[in-house]
Amino acid sequence: MISDIINPKDIKKVDPVFGQLSFDNHEQVVFCNDKDTGLKAIIGIHNTVLGPALGGTRMWQYNNEWEALNDVLRLSRGMTFKAAITGLNLGGGKAVIIGDAKTQKTPELMKKFGEYVHSLSGKYITAEDVGMETSDMDLVREVTPYVTGISESKGGAGNPSPITAYGVFMGMKAAAKFKFGTDILEDKKVFVQGIGHVGESLVEHLTNEGAKVVIADINEERLQEVSSKYGATVYTGNDIYSEAMDIYAPCALGATVNDDTIYKIKAEVIAGAANNQLAIEDKHGAILQKRGIVYAPDFLINAGGIINVYAELENYGKQEILRKTENIYNTTLQILEKAQESDITTNQAAMDIARERIAKRKKETSK
Repeated sequence: MISDIINPKDIKKVDPVFGQLSFDNHEQVVFCNDKDTGLKAIIGIHNTVLGPALGGTRMWQYNNEWEALNDVLRLSRGMTFKAAITGLNLGGGKAVIIGDAKTQKTPELMKKFGEYVHSLSGKYITAEDVGMETSDMDLVREVTPYVTGISESKGGAGNPSPITAYGVFMGMKAAAKFKFGTDILEDKKVFVQGIGHVGESLVEHLTNEGAKVVIADINEERLQEVSSKYGATVYTGNDIYSEAMDIYAPCALGATVNDDTIYKIKAEVIAGAANNQLAIEDKHGAILQKRGIVYAPDFLINAGGIINVYAELENYGKQEILRKTENIYNTTLQILEKAQESDITTNQAAMDIARERIAKRKKETSK
């Protein structure tokens, strides 16, 4: 076993955290380990200039720890800009738990994770993400107040997924308005990739509007369930990116727009719920721009979830949650128009607005 330990001299060459490409001046990265419960988790706090870092906890069976670290760094960074562009007084943070949520998640593990969250004294506030349920957040709430997305019966805002999906729907309609001249999605062919809680809710909105919905997922049982419920067509091909469609909605994991897929994509609009859809933001954003494909920045249009859980901190109700989420439509249009006028990518336009707000707050607090 000793031979497997990295020599201290080699650690400097590895640069396991600060040397990661996804490291973007993160304020803090916390590694959590508990032998008794089997907890192995990483909490990433990217930026707290606007307020405490808020972001969900994702439980996933990563291939290795480097993959988990890269994910939490990218996700926490995205939360900073998501909160900033949505006008919320929050910073960006995220957590990942390494493991299979179906077989390894236990009440003891969730409570132990909650203890680690509590040890940060409110600098990081958690919520649910992939592999998590509202009931898991209720368990975390037993050991720390620094958690949102708890059950409505316990005073929380409940499952944020429906609101996240509604925000994506609003952003998609705005992108359609920009590209097609109308935000009516009736008869538009929309491919929804990933039909978890958010994906299914998005399918419902699209179906109600009369869109031609095609769904894809690795879970065959879920495919049949959602198809039967909403009448969506199940994708049976082997290369979704090469299919003819009006709108591509990635709603599973990120980086599906990458070197292997970007020139295959035939959609005219990309608007989905997944985080970090562009594998390399500048490169792939520029290619989409050159190809005339309208990309609705993911960290903007999937902000409904953070708006929903923010309600627990600010004590506003469902009506205000819906109002703020509906405003994603206006912000998306504003950013798409700004990108066109400035001849920059839509992702860059969104990032510029978010960074300006953070810089302004930092300047105000440094006086």
